[in-house]
Amino acid sequence: MVRARRLRGRLRSRKAQLALAVRITVAAVVAYAVALALHLMLPLWAVLTSLIVTQLSVGRSLKVSRDYLFGTVGGALYGGAIAVLVPHSGELELLALLALAVAPMAFLAAIKPSFNTAIVTSVIVLLLPEMRHAPALSSAIDRVLEVGVGAITGLLVSFLVWPSRAQEQIRASAARLFELIAAALAELLAGLSRGRDVEALHRIQDGIGAALVELNATGTEAERERAAHLSSGPDNGPLLRTILRLRHDVVMIGRATVVPLPGELQARLAAPIAAVSDAITSYLRSCAAALRDGEMPPAMSVVETAIAAYAAEIAAVRGEGLTRGLPGDAIERFFALGFSLEQMRQNLIDLERVVAEWSSTPRQAPSDEAELGA
Repeated sequence: MVRARRLRGRLRSRKAQLALAVRITVAAVVAYAVALALHLMLPLWAVLTSLIVTQLSVGRSLKVSRDYLFGTVGGALYGGAIAVLVPHSGELELLALLALAVAPMAFLAAIKPSFNTAIVTSVIVLLLPEMRHAPALSSAIDRVLEVGVGAITGLLVSFLVWPSRAQEQIRASAARLFELIAAALAELLAGLSRGRDVEALHRIQDGIGAALVELNATGTEAERERAAHLSSGPDNGPLLRTILRLRHDVVMIGRATVVPLPGELQARLAAPIAAVSDAITSYLRSCAAALRDGEMPPAMSVVETAIAAYAAEIAAVRGEGLTRGLPGDAIERFFALGFSLEQMRQNLIDLERVVAEWSSTPRQAPSDEAELGA
């Protein structure tokens, strides 16, 4: 029973990957069946194309299918034209023709990678008739039909079989980023008193960078879906921009916490800094859970209180003159930390608004009693 529950939990956490595996399997089987029914010369190309076109999200499938079809048609036209219009009879002439077929397509693909398929297609259209002793024009038509069947099949399967929208994937990717930013912030602020765990921090920072790249790619796919009227929901831009600003806040805090605070300041500021760290990291993780579940974000009162307490303690430390004997670089980092935390507070206010926009739970209207009290 426990093992079955764990297995269900693992499968649930890999729902997107499981759905992709199902779609790819269905696309391959259907593409092969359609290719056989249409008596295509090489059903293998239909199957391979369906595998390439079937992607993790509908938006990505749209882009891949478009690029693959355009590249295939362009390569088939070019390769077929060379094979038909340029006379050739021997192996040396065929080698020269092959170079003529590859060089312009390779140059075009270097400028625009979506034309990589054109190189392969032009070579197939040129050489396959030589091997099978078939007309070049027939080879070009067969190639376009085979790829067309695979692309259409993969696209339809992406729409109809357990479809995965990029808009929903953004929720999971953004929530993971909130958690990574929270972990990085906790490690950085803890370093003010005990020093940094550099290896752990590097792992977290690398994870944030990779997650940001993934999120931006998913955001592009989501915009493609919205443009094609395949999905609806809030604009991705505010969420992506807020996450990027929070990432910049972590970088600034990292620069301000390069070395631990002097002993006397540690004694005075350890508790306020720990309270700020706990409040912000808890808030970010709560926002991650709210975004995943489509819930309203938590209130920011705890964060506001912790940062206000830290600012008050900073004012008291300055009033007592404890910062006068610090070196110039230490004073600069000391004040940069306060500025960075204030910037993060402002960005967390934006985060609260953005997560609320992604919520499927409507905001609670103020009650009559609250209105009367106001």
